[in-house]
Amino acid sequence: MKKYAQPYKTPRTHAPEQNPEKRRKNFQEVSLGYTPAMAQLEASRCIQCKKPKCVIGCPVRVAIPDFLEQVAKGNFLEAAHIIKESNPLPGVTGRVCPQEDQCEKHCVIGIKGEPLAIGKLERFVADYERTHQDLKPIETVPSTGKKIAIIGAGPAGLATAGDLAKLGHEVVIFEALHKPGGVLFYGIPEFRLPKEILEAELDYLKRLGVEIKVNYVIGKIKSLDELMKEDGFNAIFIGTGAGLPYFLDIPGENLNGVYSANEFLTRINLMHAWEFPVFDTPIHHHKIFAVIGGGNTALDAARTALRLATTEKVMLVYRRSREELPARKEEIEHAEAEGIEFHYLASPIDIKGTNGWVSKIVCEKMELGEPDASGRKQPHSLHNSAFTLTTDSVIIALGSGVNPLIAKSSSDIKTDHHGHIEVADPNINLTSRPGVFAGGDIVTGAATVISAMEAGKKAAQGIHQYVMKFEV
Repeated sequence: MKKYAQPYKTPRTHAPEQNPEKRRKNFQEVSLGYTPAMAQLEASRCIQCKKPKCVIGCPVRVAIPDFLEQVAKGNFLEAAHIIKESNPLPGVTGRVCPQEDQCEKHCVIGIKGEPLAIGKLERFVADYERTHQDLKPIETVPSTGKKIAIIGAGPAGLATAGDLAKLGHEVVIFEALHKPGGVLFYGIPEFRLPKEILEAELDYLKRLGVEIKVNYVIGKIKSLDELMKEDGFNAIFIGTGAGLPYFLDIPGENLNGVYSANEFLTRINLMHAWEFPVFDTPIHHHKIFAVIGGGNTALDAARTALRLATTEKVMLVYRRSREELPARKEEIEHAEAEGIEFHYLASPIDIKGTNGWVSKIVCEKMELGEPDASGRKQPHSLHNSAFTLTTDSVIIALGSGVNPLIAKSSSDIKTDHHGHIEVADPNINLTSRPGVFAGGDIVTGAATVISAMEAGKKAAQGIHQYVMKFEV
């Protein structure tokens, strides 16, 4: 195993990427990933801190130095096993997790140099395990005889299910849609998270013994009471996410060609737009898109729109400056390289149409004032600053709220004024109803995949403690 004399001065190993001109018209992954030699080279930069701050920065507490040590030695499958002790979805998190604000942010080497590429190494390890068909037998534990229902097959539900299955519980996930994964399947585009990667991670959970029932709407088909009293579930975890989009509340939002980002991305993912023309994706053939917002979902929508066959131009309209963009730095840089046109310090006030279809948006210029509650400078409109952008489609990506279906069907589940489920004990994510736990976006509002997984893992420990108090 190679050891660097001055790891602080050793440059980070950058994974190759598709050329921007090529990738802007395909749905293949942008990053081509590490080769084994590159992975070993990068992992060898780790100095194996006695008190690794990178682990503290990881919401699911992956033993990062341990898996990096195995990568540096070339023991890639062993590295995968170490990661999966804490994280059942490394192929996913290695691609979509904001490592720059979490584990890599705390990397000691990053104080004087470039932090270790922990995310890229996690992705490499997960891909290596998948492509080398490592089907190491799952270590089973004796059955506890307890049954746990998980509502929602998004990242929070999947993380909860994985941990509970490892503890010997019978776990059943109820998913309202026809494919498990939640935002991982419906909300993240193929070029950021290929569907085959998600399928492989789901297969791992199934090998753990997790059962997934799709097209099953809890709150309509069955209530929480029925799950517990009739079906014999000892506890329930609610991880239904936050999928109801927010809108601008301006004139013209009802015109044809206006989409929420959730709707747009779901249509693309459901209809296999990345395999056009093999799949004749039935989406209107727009030429110019204007995406409103600056988060990761806005960037996903903009970069997806760019890749559609008839697209000529994509604009992103954001009311603050580039410095305040909440999206990941990597995604912003990719979008810029691919030719997305950014309009900063601008906010739409009207959507105009012709014959019922979008034809342009009217925006006003903004200026930044004092920081608001988010820590970013508050935007204010400038008087008489209106200007017009020509477009035939508007995608609104301003965040999303929660679906109230489950809370409304169970009056003893407390919610806040936004409809988020309140947890009585945030350490274990217990709700106001005994035996019912919740986590992820349904509790916090829209957040990251890894934070939802963290919530699911906390809930799993709480559920385990709760159900083991009772006799089988």
